[in-house]
Amino acid sequence: MGDILFLAHRIPYPPDRGDKIRGFHMIRHLAKAGKVHLAAFADDERDLAAKQGLVPHTASRTIIRRAKPQSLAAAEALVRRLPVSVTAFANTDFRDAVRGILARHPIDTIFVFSSQMAQYLPAPGDQRVVMDFCDMDSAKFEDYAQRSNGPMRWMMQREARLLLAHDRAVAHRADASLFVSEAEATLFRDRTGAARVHVVGNGIDTARYDPQARFERIDDQNGALIVFTGQMDYRPNAEAVSWFAEAILPAIRARYPDAHFAIVGRHPTDQVKLLSRLPGVIVTGEVADVRGWLAAAHVVVAPLLIARGVQNKVLEAMAMARPLVASTAAAEGIDHGGTIRVGDTANAIADHVATLLDDPDAAGALGTAARAQVLNRYGWTARLAALDPILGHATGSVGAVPSFA
Repeated sequence: MGDILFLAHRIPYPPDRGDKIRGFHMIRHLAKAGKVHLAAFADDERDLAAKQGLVPHTASRTIIRRAKPQSLAAAEALVRRLPVSVTAFANTDFRDAVRGILARHPIDTIFVFSSQMAQYLPAPGDQRVVMDFCDMDSAKFEDYAQRSNGPMRWMMQREARLLLAHDRAVAHRADASLFVSEAEATLFRDRTGAARVHVVGNGIDTARYDPQARFERIDDQNGALIVFTGQMDYRPNAEAVSWFAEAILPAIRARYPDAHFAIVGRHPTDQVKLLSRLPGVIVTGEVADVRGWLAAAHVVVAPLLIARGVQNKVLEAMAMARPLVASTAAAEGIDHGGTIRVGDTANAIADHVATLLDDPDAAGALGTAARAQVLNRYGWTARLAALDPILGHATGSVGAVPSFA
């Protein structure tokens, strides 16, 4: 294999959120096969400074700050009849940088991480194109539309429709299209008729996420501690914690008055911050290491109403041997082998949490079984082994997608 160009919508370092974790481990794996040249966006100054962490795994790193306001991206999308997901990442400097990398290096494989980055593909040529969709984002926007009203509902429906058309065209161009679960891959095949669709699942760093590893422990909380982890400006996470705090936690506190619900994650929205006014709710904001909170949790919850693919927060809790209660949406795509408790209604989730709090020994055994399941199924080396035959056997039957050139 020759050199590899890796296009990412967000610099995959540090690997401290779902997309960065998958991207980082993909790059480490690809670096075993050839030189990797990374071109990625940075969300802020901290991201710009983080690129040195990728030096051991990349031959070159081009990181460009993305500062386009969402309002401008939406206006461009309406004028150009494109998804906002695409126009939000349209950047002339980035396009010029990609052309420069292709001119300077013998790139024979272009690995595109997240479909909005497919707009930077060159005209069809000799390069192999691997498209990592991760999840089916158009279906996520359909879910958003169902939960929205008025103009926002129309915008979400528009985004779902245009993004599906965009992703169908990208899959036609790509030699291989990747998804994190068979459920997502099957849905994409059914909706688009795409061929060359493969599953390369998410994994977990089982050495880092180990209850016996060295990390800073948090002070013991008074009463039972229930924990949710995630990026808290991400709509599905914000909706999940709001639902849990408002509709589920009161029933748990009726049985366990000292129970606390900790919402652990960076960039909590104003809506999430206001939840700290509710009895028993803690909003931490960004923490240096979520493992301390996971280790301290009596129960971890993932009550997502909208979820696509494989949830890293679920794998992290399992790897930390914590008893976990999740919604069906959050558990879908994970081979948990019955080691987590699943419910979809407020009453069902409250009952599962309370039952685990009732029997600490059974809860501990469930967590131990969850970690064993992760060790057997979700180490990154095992998960990414599926990528090797795809890279080795992808062939150049590519079609033209004029709007990408």
